[in-house]
Amino acid sequence: MPVIHITDLPAPGLTTDGDFLADYRGLTDVALRRVSEPEGGLYIAESSKVIERAIAAGHRPRSVLCEEKWLPGIRGLVSDDVPIYVGSSELLESLTGFNLHRGALASMHRPELPSVSSLLQDARRVVILEDIVDHTNVGAIFRSVAGLGADAVLITPRCADPLYRRSVRVSMGTVLQVPWTRLPEWNEAAPLLHEAGFEIAALALSSSAVTLDEYAVAPPERVAIVFGTEGDGLSRAALSVADRVVTIPMLHGVDSLNVASASAVALWALRVRE
Repeated sequence: MPVIHITDLPAPGLTTDGDFLADYRGLTDVALRRVSEPEGGLYIAESSKVIERAIAAGHRPRSVLCEEKWLPGIRGLVSDDVPIYVGSSELLESLTGFNLHRGALASMHRPELPSVSSLLQDARRVVILEDIVDHTNVGAIFRSVAGLGADAVLITPRCADPLYRRSVRVSMGTVLQVPWTRLPEWNEAAPLLHEAGFEIAALALSSSAVTLDEYAVAPPERVAIVFGTEGDGLSRAALSVADRVVTIPMLHGVDSLNVASASAVALWALRVRE
C-alpha cells in the first residue's frame, strides 16, 4: 500500500500525474467544491466511519488523507493500490482549510446514479427534495429517510449535492446507503411518478391542504412526499402536479417546521405499517 508522507505542499496547480493532493485543497470553499467535485467525478468522505460506509456501499476511494495516528485504522479499510497521504495536523489544515479532527478524508469516485424508474419500481415511500440548497438540511433528511424507512430520495436539478462533504457528515453516512438520484423537471418527473403508481403529496401551507393526521389515516399504497425550500416553499410547478397538499398542524402561532424536522414528522406519520 503506497503510504506517502508529506512535509510541504505543492503550489496550487503544480500537481503531477498520480498526485491527488489537489482533491483536498480548499474544502471550505463551498462554491468551488460544488462545481469541481461533481465535474471531476469525485466527492469527499470525512471520517473513518463514513469512509468505511462508503466502501461498504461499493464506492471506490481514489486516495486518503490522514494524520499518522489514524494510519493503522485506514490501512484496514482500503485496498493496497489506494495511496494514503500522511501529514501533520498543521499541514493538513493548511491544505484543506479546517482541522481534520474526525481522523481522515477520502477522495471517492462518484457512483453512477440509477434511473428514476429503477428506484420507483419496488418503492412504496419516496421523498422528493425540490431545490433545497442547504447541505445540512439535505443530510439531515437523508438520515430521517434511512431511520424511518422510506425507500429512496429523488432530488430536483437545482437541489444541493447529497455527496457534498457537509451533507455526508450530517447524514452520518446514510447518503451512502439510501438509494437516490436526480429527477428531471416537473413536466417530465410527474408522469414518471404517476406511471409508477405514486400519489404526489406536497408538504405545504395551503387553504386546500389536508392535515397530516387526516392524510395518514388511510394513505395511498405508494406516496411521493415533496419537500421544498425553507423560505419560498414549493414552486408553483410542484404544487400544480401534486395530487394532494398536506400540512403539519402547528400550535402557538408557529406556521411551519424546519424542513429536516418536517421530513421526520411526515415520514413517521406515513411509515408503512405491515
